Amino acid sequence: MSFSWSIRCCGGRGPFNKELWTPAGRMEEKKRNIRIIEWEDLDKKKFYSLGVFMTMTTRATVYPFTLIRTRLQVQKGKSLYTGTFDAFYKILKAEGPRGLYRGFMVNTFTLISGQAYITTYELVRKYVSQYSSNNTVKSLWAGGAASLVAQTITVPIDMVSQQLMMQGQVGHLSRFKVKPKIMMATSKSKVTFGQTRDIVVQICAADGFRGFYRGYVASLLTYIPNSAVWWPFYHFYAENLSKLAPSDCPHLLLQAIAGPMAAATASTITNPMDVVRARVQVEGRSSVIATFKQLLAEEGPWGMTKGLSARIISSTPTAVVIVVGYETLKRLSLRPELVNSRHW
Repeated sequence: MSFSWSIRCCGGRGPFNKELWTPAGRMEEKKRNIRIIEWEDLDKKKFYSLGVFMTMTTRATVYPFTLIRTRLQVQKGKSLYTGTFDAFYKILKAEGPRGLYRGFMVNTFTLISGQAYITTYELVRKYVSQYSSNNTVKSLWAGGAASLVAQTITVPIDMVSQQLMMQGQVGHLSRFKVKPKIMMATSKSKVTFGQTRDIVVQICAADGFRGFYRGYVASLLTYIPNSAVWWPFYHFYAENLSKLAPSDCPHLLLQAIAGPMAAATASTITNPMDVVRARVQVEGRSSVIATFKQLLAEEGPWGMTKGLSARIISSTPTAVVIVVGYETLKRLSLRPELVNSRHW
């Protein structure tokens, strides 16, 4: 996730609430004083089932750009693709629509990490609330802990799915290649899971179990800071948007705009480490620092921006869905006896 479920919409007197001194203003403030739905308020069964559906839909939408980002980050210079849209066109032309979804079936297993992220986020947030009532502080700690748990589950899945992403392109740079007989299989399921099995066997043979956690440190150095950086910018953009927007502008709209802006900023700041992570995992490198130095020496500072536009494009709908959808999801998952006690 990249930044996955780390976003929580602000309720109550957050950055969007202006001081309203007139009687009408005080009534409006009371109407907008939305109480945050906490973990103990949720119907967990409904929450998880709806959450899986929403996460799956989002990932299916942005997956092609995740694949493009990986290929752009791993290629040397501009040997294959000149940019995001050039890569999109060439992959579509050479490999067809299915080429944009290589490794997607394997990647869907990250839904497990998504649910682990949600659970960890909410439980840690609840724990931190015993020591601080500040929503940003609670969310930062919860987001960091959730990223740690999620990446522990996600990295092995990413290792396999990223190797599959690299199959099919001319002169692909991954360490492992699927066998021709699997590539020629007639059944779609055999092709998908045959390739997956082949990659898993090759990783085990080359590196053992540790091979599935190649790039784990780089992933933590990418995604935990990404979550931490997102929050300050989210509040900064939201606060300034609220000053510029008309007083009757819905807060949810401001949140929906601030989320992608913060995501773009966080992606730009953390992209260098994301490039290093992709190279460590796909090319089988063992040192994050050595990979960073080599990338800088070979391609200069510009090499650190590889795949950035694809990353921003893929994170934008994710940010909108998370900001708008996550709170909606929680409202729909509210325990029945509490529905009439809340005002939206």
